[in-house]
Order: sequence, then structure tokens, then C-alpha cells
Amino acid sequence: MTSAWVGERVRLRATEPEDWEAFLAFDEYSDAVRNGWRLTPPTSAALAKKQATEQAERELDLDEFRLVIATRDGNLPVGAINTHQVDRHHGTFAYGIGVGTPHHRKGYASEAIVILLRYMFFDRRFQKAEAGVYGVNEASLALHRRLGFVEEGRRRRCHYAAGRYDDEVLFGMTIEEFTERYA
Repeated sequence: MTSAWVGERVRLRATEPEDWEAFLAFDEYSDAVRNGWRLTPPTSAALAKKQATEQAERELDLDEFRLVIATRDGNLPVGAINTHQVDRHHGTFAYGIGVGTPHHRKGYASEAIVILLRYMFFDRRFQKAEAGVYGVNEASLALHRRLGFVEEGRRRRCHYAAGRYDDEVLFGMTIEEFTERYA
């Protein structure tokens, strides 16, 4: 028996309360945090534990959810992936991904994205995935291009971090483009 949520390197799984420590540690890498969203003041261990517990107890939504990216062997949290901006009428959704700095460049993000897209396209009947990547995040821009995403546009100067304004590059992939590459 094979799980649709397990690849060669990673497994996507629900958050467990004990994951708090790994995610709190990822926040220590300020440049990576800025590349993914925005830098915030440090979080306490108590709040990190509470947030992980709340996430673990959140009721399941089949289309809008957050999953932990964990190593296949060892089940160690290395990041998270989530869906958002789900539009069931038009069959589109967006996703976000973050991998902790110590786990960069190991193939975890690309495998997690492919697993997520396979589920959303073939099990939930969506027809298009979208992702926004800040222009300063060269690694993520290269990843999305390598995976076959098409650059569809750019929101100019919409992100502020580290004293500068940056663009957001908008990427999209249709089910046909995914199937051609990954089916």
C-alpha cells in the first residue's frame, strides 16, 4: 500500500502539537522569513506550542489546509505547505510553501509541491494552481520555473522588507501543463 502523501524524500502530514519546536527554530532565519512573508517580533515557546496545538486540532477542510512537510524517514518537520485563495467555481487555488533554512536545496520543496498539485488536480478537480514569489527570492523563482510554472505577471513594489520594496512574481500552472510533465 502506498500513500498519495508520501514521495521519495518527504511525506505531507497534519501538524502535531510537538512540531512547535521545529517551526519556532525556522523563525530564527530572518532572511528566509522575509522571503516568504514578513519578519515579526520573536514568538514565545508558549505561543508556538499553542499555535501548533490549535493547528493540530483544526477541523479538516478538503480544499484549504496546511500540511507539514516532513522527512520520509524520521518524520522530521522541514517545512509547511498550504492552500489558500480557493475558488471552487473557477477551479483555481493558490498555495504557499516554506522550508526551514537548514533543509534548503535537498529537493523537499519540489517534491512537496508536486504531491500537493497531484491531489488538488486529480482528487479535488481543480484546473489551475497559482503561486506568488517575491522577486528577491531567487531560489523560489528558479524552483517554480524548473517545475514548469509559467510566469503570468508581476505586482510591482508590493512587498517591503529589509528597507526595500520588491515585486511579487505571479506564477500559474494548469492541469494540462502538470499532466504533460508529471503524469
